[in-house]
Amino acid sequence: MAKRRLRTGPTAALPAKPERAELLRLVRLADPGAREDGDDIVAVDVRVHAPVEAEPELVGGELERVWACRVSAEGPLPFDYFDRFLAEGLAFRLGGLAVCRGEVDDPADDSRPGGPAVILPARPAAEELIDLLEGEVEQEEEFVFTAGGVRALVVPQKGQPPAVQELLPFATELTAIELRGDDQLKLGSLAMSLSESLNGLVVDRWRFRIDRAEELLPPARAETE
Repeated sequence: MAKRRLRTGPTAALPAKPERAELLRLVRLADPGAREDGDDIVAVDVRVHAPVEAEPELVGGELERVWACRVSAEGPLPFDYFDRFLAEGLAFRLGGLAVCRGEVDDPADDSRPGGPAVILPARPAAEELIDLLEGEVEQEEEFVFTAGGVRALVVPQKGQPPAVQELLPFATELTAIELRGDDQLKLGSLAMSLSESLNGLVVDRWRFRIDRAEELLPPARAETE
């Protein structure tokens, strides 16, 4: 089988060909309305092309064998970088690397900034959030808090991540509580607690919905926790 060279579009470069059903399941974490279209998967204004075997040079030889899932935009994206986030989130969950504009990134790299976010239909009052955060809370700014090694930033959610569409009947503008810290499991547990108390939904840094704190870890590490 001839290997293909991919030159455009954010791409999830994977060490093994993903099962079609599993790929659809993962894309639906980012967009519950994603559907199959021939061999591809179509989500909100993006197309996840069927995996093809590519040259290892695509990722600088970091993988011995490469199956590439290219993501292409087909209309106005629901929020900035949705196509890139989709490729990175798939690579993270399938043990691969992400390629965009010729740059290769490892989404599982612990040094990468970012963490989970709790998406809410309304901004909570500062007093309410302080009561829900764990440990002694320091308020740095009006909506920036630190507690127990965790930094919480309350900001408007730019755009509308498809993963949280069920909140939109109740709000036209969403609020995100972005959590930052060194311990992803701790961040995930806090995010789940805040989500339950504030009637929100939890997403990871790529705006894939998560239901357990362990989903913030790369699959190989999550199995050992």
